[in-house]
Amino acid sequence: MKQLFIFIALTSILMSGCKPTSAPSVESGTLTVFHAGSLSVPLQEMADSFKAGHPGVEILMESAGSVACARKLTDMGRTCDILASADYTVIDEMLIPNYTSWNIKFASNEMAIVYHEGSKYSHEINAGNWYEILLRDDVIFGRSDPNADPCGYRSEMVAQLAETYYQIEGLAKKITAKDNAYIRPKETDLLALLESNTIDYIFLYRSVAQQHGLNYVTLPDSINLKKPELREFYSTASVEINGKTPEEKVTMTGLPMVYGITIPNNATNKELALKFMNFILSADKGMAIMEKNGQPSMIPAYSENYDSIPDALKAFATR
Repeated sequence: MKQLFIFIALTSILMSGCKPTSAPSVESGTLTVFHAGSLSVPLQEMADSFKAGHPGVEILMESAGSVACARKLTDMGRTCDILASADYTVIDEMLIPNYTSWNIKFASNEMAIVYHEGSKYSHEINAGNWYEILLRDDVIFGRSDPNADPCGYRSEMVAQLAETYYQIEGLAKKITAKDNAYIRPKETDLLALLESNTIDYIFLYRSVAQQHGLNYVTLPDSINLKKPELREFYSTASVEINGKTPEEKVTMTGLPMVYGITIPNNATNKELALKFMNFILSADKGMAIMEKNGQPSMIPAYSENYDSIPDALKAFATR
């Protein structure tokens, strides 16, 4: 009994000298991300990786054409915490200054002609004859809607640039007039049509082809919208799309392919959005995932609205 009292007394003394400890805090919250279809694979990988270190966080991914993503804010009055566009000019033209005040250019890509082993003439098509193959009567190709998705108007720009590059008068009109029944809201919607052999080819981003293990024709740099140094030639192509209202039209001019990302003014969880954005844009985290998925990093890139970028993200851009 005496030993028991001694044990209790010693235990009481030891405990009285210890400060109570609280359970570790768990960061929680929900992030909504509106993003281009071509970012679906890398952004999902980023979300999974981010959530591993932030188990209380839920990230809701909503994929659409970049123009359609912007219209969710401008036309539908919806909110999101991050918006990532396959064309940075969509943010500049449609969202700044009323819906956000800044835009970070973060990745690049290029246009390609994508197909599978079952596509007609798949063993013949190459960078020199792709347009001849697409225009054959027994070949069907798909592209996305230029009014909803940058890949759609970029497809039309490729056709225009090809007409100049190959010096074939009327080529662009022939391409854009064919197979319009197979236009879809965003480029990734076309994958099911390709995989089911409904269509033979797609105008698509090279990165998406790589991510899905599809074959593709690499186009000449003068056509693929990849090279910043060919900016002047790319600018000779332009496509008119619907603007902020049904009556308004916007002319999209050919530019090197550059992705943009922002946090809208109406974001409901800005603090958490900044943390996820930091993860996305960090070289050893999100941008490593982008590189792995065929979308080269552009961090840090020049920003026309550098001063408006949050201080926590300024390191990912230049003025």
